[in-house]
Amino acid sequence: MKTILTVIGARPQIIKAAAVSRAIREDFKGELKEVLVHTGQHYDSSMSQIFIDQMGIPDPDINLNAGSGSHGKQTAFMLEKIEEQIDTLKPDGILVYGDTNSTLAAALAASKMHIPVIHVEAGLRSFNKRMPEEINRIGCDHVSTMLFSPTAAGIANLANENFNLDSVPPFSIDSPAVYHSGDVMFDNSLYFSKISETNSTILDDLELRGQNFILSTIHRPSNTDSKERLERLMETLLEISEESKIPVILPLHPRTKSKLEQFFSEGSLLTKLEKSEYFKFIPPCGFLDIIALEKNCSMVMTDSGGIQKEAYFFSKPCLVFRPQTEWVEIVQSGCARLVDSDPMKIKEGYEYFKNNSDLKFPSIFGNGKAAHFICDQLVKHL
Repeated sequence: MKTILTVIGARPQIIKAAAVSRAIREDFKGELKEVLVHTGQHYDSSMSQIFIDQMGIPDPDINLNAGSGSHGKQTAFMLEKIEEQIDTLKPDGILVYGDTNSTLAAALAASKMHIPVIHVEAGLRSFNKRMPEEINRIGCDHVSTMLFSPTAAGIANLANENFNLDSVPPFSIDSPAVYHSGDVMFDNSLYFSKISETNSTILDDLELRGQNFILSTIHRPSNTDSKERLERLMETLLEISEESKIPVILPLHPRTKSKLEQFFSEGSLLTKLEKSEYFKFIPPCGFLDIIALEKNCSMVMTDSGGIQKEAYFFSKPCLVFRPQTEWVEIVQSGCARLVDSDPMKIKEGYEYFKNNSDLKFPSIFGNGKAAHFICDQLVKHL
């Protein structure tokens, strides 16, 4: 039996890990053993534990309690602690997801100790190296032994960086395996969609059932840490909601809440947002509630990579509060627009999608069995 040390640290990774953990438990329990390490990068229970509970992921075997801090401080702490766990457990491989500091720390620790790195969501590029996530994903890819890309664009990116798409076993850091696996998030969205219909009450709780509404999320430091950008985004969302008389539902990330209070506690913007009839802050949501909101909204406006995809999974148009995205296929399909924090682009995008209901959502994220494919390759080649 091969031991996989899975490292997670943030909400999106917990969600992605659910698919692979489920596949291991249901189909590969005699061949793969998973040890789950939570770095504690997202330490707020509303951003972490609720997802573990709702998605049936076993409680982490190890929690490093990294907490917040600068990129360097946080990554260095996790690098040291993950190295200690590798030395103790001696796993056959380290499985990481996406592009967070937890991902980079685990990949660096493992590669320096000659433990194969398995990167799920490999090959994604925004082509903006000012984004910390871009540095993390590039660095992780280039020290990985097995790379699983969710999309054809990801495979093309790796080919452009001189990865050999035809490498053969035995795989190594110098001759890694590259797979077009499909997206584990699509696996999860299919699996949890029906569960959400019976287990989530959020539509009734917010009196949204049968209504048109916009789902919005804002959490990236590039948006929240700039008073000007955050102000533009919030004022534009408020304007759209009140002029169109359509609810805008915004689950409030702890970082965004803190910055709103810091920047606008003595001004009128926060007061106007909180008193608006149509604009509604709600607490951070669990995955089942987020799925219910995504499935039933009329449009999504977000800076989240994961929610961009989930909007696409449920055939919802999406405005992306970023100048670039790693999910280029969604934009190329015409089902999403990059609007950054530009009020004019946001309003134009809203009007366009509001008046175009015949969008096409071609299948670009696999067949819903990415996790099974990944586990099968680990059994064969790790």
